Amino acid sequence: MAKEFRNEDAVLDIHDKPKPLHWVGLSLQHLFTMFGATVLVPILVGIDPGIALVSSGLGTLVYLTTTKGKIPAYLGSSFAFIAAMQLLMKSDGYPAIAQGAITTGLVYLLVSLIVRKIGSAWLDRILPPIVVGPVVMVIGLGLAANAANNAMYNGDHYDFKYVLVALLTLGLTIFFNMWLKGFLGLIPILLGIVSGYLIALLVGIVDTQPIIDAPWFAMPNFEVPFLQYTPKLHINAITTMAPIAFVTMTEHIGHLMVLNKLTKRNFFEEPGLHKTLMGDGLAQIVAGFVGGPPVTSYGENIGVLAITRVHSVFVIGGAAAFAVVLGFVGKLSALILSVPGPVIAGISFILFGVIAASGLKILIENKINFDKKKNLLIASVILVIGIGGLIFEFGTFTLSAMALATVLGIILNLILPETSRSEQEEIKHDHSVRENQFETSINR
Repeated sequence: MAKEFRNEDAVLDIHDKPKPLHWVGLSLQHLFTMFGATVLVPILVGIDPGIALVSSGLGTLVYLTTTKGKIPAYLGSSFAFIAAMQLLMKSDGYPAIAQGAITTGLVYLLVSLIVRKIGSAWLDRILPPIVVGPVVMVIGLGLAANAANNAMYNGDHYDFKYVLVALLTLGLTIFFNMWLKGFLGLIPILLGIVSGYLIALLVGIVDTQPIIDAPWFAMPNFEVPFLQYTPKLHINAITTMAPIAFVTMTEHIGHLMVLNKLTKRNFFEEPGLHKTLMGDGLAQIVAGFVGGPPVTSYGENIGVLAITRVHSVFVIGGAAAFAVVLGFVGKLSALILSVPGPVIAGISFILFGVIAASGLKILIENKINFDKKKNLLIASVILVIGIGGLIFEFGTFTLSAMALATVLGIILNLILPETSRSEQEEIKHDHSVRENQFETSINR
């Protein structure tokens, strides 16, 4: 039997199990890094954040089970569906959102069956390094403005205290990451969040009243079909949300590409893209059945893996279990929700930057030649559209900036010739010069 591959660069590789106390700390760190975005989506839409925690935890456990525990990915509330969910919440309420979430999950399952039939070799053709590298950079840098805004603005006005807390959180997290060792060296993000929270308390930007008022036990507001509501067909929910599944699939593939590089594996082959799509789809269906928003893989997850070099699926599973439990613990949920935006922003400066740097690393490792016009044009279009935030809207269908940048990058890579006409002329000219030089040397 062949020995299982182990990534020696990882402190804890995918199947390494941490010691019990370390396990708790690492899993809490992972969850605390994910929760900001996970609970922001339901807050914007009008869904109970406690349900979002439960659905993200259950969705992650479903994903880990479906992929046979081979991919260290945490699933949280998807931002791609926010506009559609807000529209549906106003018109038909959560039952319409649930139907849309279940539909998008079914779309994932259908695509996974197609991929299983035809394989994933086509990915190398449509997603070469010149497309993958800039797309990965966009995954990180595309959220940079959100992090900066969270660090600066209290409501609609600039707040110096917010900036101070964000920068101190950033500085302390860098310090913990660089100078701590042993177990503490594995949890610099968690230490950064705790330190940032204490600083935020000192400067008075934390509202502790909701923590005091919250009960210890609080049943989340589940929205289960046939129990809380009688399902009926919402055609508008299906037509609004189903197309967005293809947008989140693009993000899903982008995250997998980064994880491949980070873990030195090929998840497109093992467990296979069809398995990862199936896991994501089943997780979305579960979320729809319990009352949560659709879930998807998270870029923040990749940032934590890259910084800590802890890739263990046991840590991810622990974070998912904690998410489910915290959904029922009122005071702990309130404590998590009380962490102010500047603290999360200070952490995000590192997490998003690490993802972007991973994209740059892909370009360097593959020795991409930017003297070639094709490479220069593809990278330029992806970076500016993705980071700039250009959104394509047609009716109720919306293509996010990252998805649009990826699609355009793929199209340009497929249709542009390897060399432009001017480059071809230069090649002919250089070839002609070399021939003349050769003939001259012979005549001599």
